[in-house]
Parts: sequence; structure tokens; C-alpha cells
Amino acid sequence: MARKTRDEDLLMEDELTAAFLGEDDDNALLADMPVGESAGQSSAPADDDWDEEETVPGQLAVDVYETRERLVVKARTAGVNKNDLDVSIADNTLSIRGTLSAGNEEDVENYFVQECYWGEFSRSIALPIPVKEDEIEAVLKDGVLTISFTKLKQDTVKKIQVL
Repeated sequence: MARKTRDEDLLMEDELTAAFLGEDDDNALLADMPVGESAGQSSAPADDDWDEEETVPGQLAVDVYETRERLVVKARTAGVNKNDLDVSIADNTLSIRGTLSAGNEEDVENYFVQECYWGEFSRSIALPIPVKEDEIEAVLKDGVLTISFTKLKQDTVKKIQVL
């Protein structure tokens, strides 16, 4: 099914769909699909009984890195009010929860493109190194949440006598 062009493997969209659905299902799907939609993107809701209360929170993307003295976690949280953020730590696991509000959309009749995530988000991160849980600084500035921890000093290897 794959075509080779200039030593690069390319899968055409209809071939990729066929790989997942099978040739017969693919042809039926593509024949019934409105122009401008691709496989897997239907404008009709999958279930009429869908309940907004059962939605899964979005997952927050983060960067985690260390400096000589600190462990730093950064997350892009543009549009989030600091009062809508909940940041906590327990057992060396950082948890970030929040809500991203889209504002007032009562007059919207139809979306042409909707790519932005609006609603609750959360992320729990097992910190890769031990930190001092009582020395944490969290700052929200210019849409970036930066959480900085003081690293615990790892002393030299401690010899344990076996009895």
C-alpha cells in the first residue's frame, strides 16, 4: 500500500484509512464523507446521549528540567486565571489542575474550526529527583506557569554494614 518516492515512504490518506478499516469499509466511508472531511472526523455527534459532565480533563503539556540548584517545571497556561489554578505536591508528585474558560459563546451558531481546548485540565508528574517540598515557588507570568523546587543534596554514597 505504501508508495516510495525519493527514498521516503508516503502513505496516502485513503491508503492509511484503508489500512485501519479495510478496503471495503474505506470505500464506503469515503463515498459517504462530505467534501473537506477526512476519515475519523465526523461532524455528527457519535452518541446523542453524550453528557458533558462525563468529559475527561485535558492533559497539560509541561517541560521539566534542572539547574545546578533547582528543579523547574514549566507549563503553558495562556488564558488561565491564577485563581483557577490548583498546584499541590505530595510524596514527590506534583499535581496541577485548572480551568481554561473560553468566555461567552452564547451567540455561536456554528464553528468552522475548533482546535482550542476549553475546560478543565490536569497533570500529575512524578518528580525525577528528590526536592524540598517546603521550598517551592510558583509564578504565573505571561501565560507560563513556572514551578521551581530546591533540590535535595544527594550526599555521597553511605556505606551500610551488613550484619
